[in-house]
Formats: sequence, structure tokens, C-alpha cells
Amino acid sequence: MTILVLVVDDEPDLEVLFRQQFRRDIRSQRFVMEFAGSAAQALTRIADIGDQTLILILSDINMPGMSGLEMLPEARARRPDVPVIMITAYGDAETRKLALERGAEGLLTKPIDFGQLRQEIEARLEQAA
Repeated sequence: MTILVLVVDDEPDLEVLFRQQFRRDIRSQRFVMEFAGSAAQALTRIADIGDQTLILILSDINMPGMSGLEMLPEARARRPDVPVIMITAYGDAETRKLALERGAEGLLTKPIDFGQLRQEIEARLEQAA
């Protein structure tokens, strides 16, 4: 069984940073981390998971085209079993409230606290086991 974490962000640098932070987990095949550069790409990927087990979606809020907040209800409708954590540079109370109202499990602010993110992923891995 392949366990998948999907990261949605239009910044290519973020993929490098995530791969660096989780390189041991990825190398040891604890989970696969895939990246979508847009909300539309992510929704297509969510619909086409196949035999992988999607355990978490991490999505930026501000992206060109469809924003993460616009994608959120659609992602939750397609995969209500998969938690979504939003990532934003602006962790204000209104953004947090809107994300939670639309179905987000939580909100991480940039710069990302990778210790906190690792705890989130570990919790999902335990649930999937």
C-alpha cells in the first residue's frame, strides 16, 4: 500500500523545501509526497488516486486561478475522508475562520513549522496503519 501526501502550491521552491524536510521518510518509502502546482491539478489528482491511500492534503490559499479556499469545498466533497490543512502567509483570524468554515482541518502559516507539520503527518500515518 502506497501512502500519499498531496501538497498544492504554485511556488516551485516549496517542493524543494518539502522534499528536503521529508527526504528520509520519502527515501524509506514511509509515504510518497506529490505536488500539484494549481488547485485544478490537485482536484484532478484527487479524483485519480487509484490504489494509493491519500492521508493528507496540504494546500496554499493564495494561488492564481482557483484559490485554495475555492478548492477546499470541492476537495472535501470528493474526499470527505481526507483532512485538508491550509497553508498561508497571512494567518489572520478571518482567514483561519474562513478556512475552517469551508472544511479545513487546520491552518499553517509560512514560514512553515516543519516540526508541527511532521506531527500532523505522523498522526495520519498512525490512523492509516
